[in-house]
Amino acid sequence: MTATAPDSAPVIAVRGLTKRFGARTVVDHVDLAVNQGRICGFLGPNGSGKTTTLRMICGLLIPDEGEGEVLGLDLRTQRRAIKQQIGYMTQKFGLFSDLSIAENLEFIARVHGLDRRKTRVDEALERLGLASRATQLAGKLSGGWKQRLALAAAVLHEPKILLLDEPTAGVDPKARREFWDQIHALAQNGMTVLVSTHYMDEAERCHEIAYIAYGVMLARGTIGEVIAGSGLKALQGEGPGADRLSAEIERRPGVAMAAPFGTSLHVCGPDLPALRQAVQPWAERIAFTETDPTLEDVFIHLMKGAADNSVVEG
Repeated sequence: MTATAPDSAPVIAVRGLTKRFGARTVVDHVDLAVNQGRICGFLGPNGSGKTTTLRMICGLLIPDEGEGEVLGLDLRTQRRAIKQQIGYMTQKFGLFSDLSIAENLEFIARVHGLDRRKTRVDEALERLGLASRATQLAGKLSGGWKQRLALAAAVLHEPKILLLDEPTAGVDPKARREFWDQIHALAQNGMTVLVSTHYMDEAERCHEIAYIAYGVMLARGTIGEVIAGSGLKALQGEGPGADRLSAEIERRPGVAMAAPFGTSLHVCGPDLPALRQAVQPWAERIAFTETDPTLEDVFIHLMKGAADNSVVEG
């Protein structure tokens, strides 16, 4: 499997995707297009419809409104065919704790009706670095090793699209990095990946991102495009006690947010002259220099302006 050219038709193309649970609209007319071999990060606060969107795309939920195609198949009428070509890794470890790593993968191979089952399982064990632990019970694995096993199970049937729902929650940084190395290797071979995450460093590992706040798509594009589209400007303050000024400066006109970073202060707002005016009272002892806004700045800014319509995601 090899990646397609950038101008090829998207393998995921949904328009106006909407889902309601009772009177609450969980996903509100979301549009999304993703090309083959791309890693698209889904970000947003809890209760924003990220999981619900993923479930509609993979055919587990039927949209109340909207249309689209996944792998050229109709999202509404060809859900069974779509599900056969998608791998889905959920937040919660869903394999059998009382089976070994190899036994879990053998079971998954049988569920999918795969041929060459032993060969496929052996290759998956090697690819994910699980071969030396093949006989270990899944229930005895640490979070990072459970994550590897879950990923091996999700891609055992060689899906064309991989959906990952906060896959690295509670996993140590080393295991997270190794996991993302595997994801990029899969994408290089043509697999398209949609991943929801709360980690900014993980978002920055994605080719593109989609920010959803309470069902509404607020930003979409590459990291650079999303930051540039925010219109935010930033100043970095260095000097004695700079990190203690965040609350006071954040109340000043023209300041959207102010946050300490170590001993320095990061200040953001939509207008650079207004930002400079806001920090002027401290300019004699704090040196403020222009810097780039971060992805975290953008998301906090977007979240502040979003209307919270829920506390728990449907």
